Amino acid sequence: MNKKLIHKQLILALQATHQAAVNAAKRAYDTATDNENIAENKYDTLAVEAAYLAQGQSQRVTECAKDLAAFKQLNLSAASSTPSVCLGALVLLLDIDDNEKYIFYGPSAGGLKVQFAEQEIVVVTPGSPLGTAISQRSVGDEVNISIRNKVIEYEIAKIY
Repeated sequence: MNKKLIHKQLILALQATHQAAVNAAKRAYDTATDNENIAENKYDTLAVEAAYLAQGQSQRVTECAKDLAAFKQLNLSAASSTPSVCLGALVLLLDIDDNEKYIFYGPSAGGLKVQFAEQEIVVVTPGSPLGTAISQRSVGDEVNISIRNKVIEYEIAKIY
């Protein structure tokens, strides 16, 4: 696994998400400020609803920009020189049936998925249950997480 290429692919995915958010915010703003949406009476709330949507989309743009900046600032070299899981680490987990799960331990954008070399890479953040479980752990360590009253066991097979 080439962590630098995966990191670039994650940045490309975040850039696409950011651009989609910018486009959605522009459409919402255009709708909110369109002359045809001026309220005709006190019960006509289309313009107000559009303004709330525009505000929410604007906040989403800000969050996407922060995610993108956080990933661009990651120091992959520092993560590679550490024998334990830290920000910027690519982690291979094995479940009890030896099924592989690749995790990119990122600063934000938890749940983001990309395909790389026919493998799904999932971003996990320190605040998530899995992120908390693998933080500062080393190769060979076993971690358990509880999801919906079900305990899932993983072994850290490799840290890139």
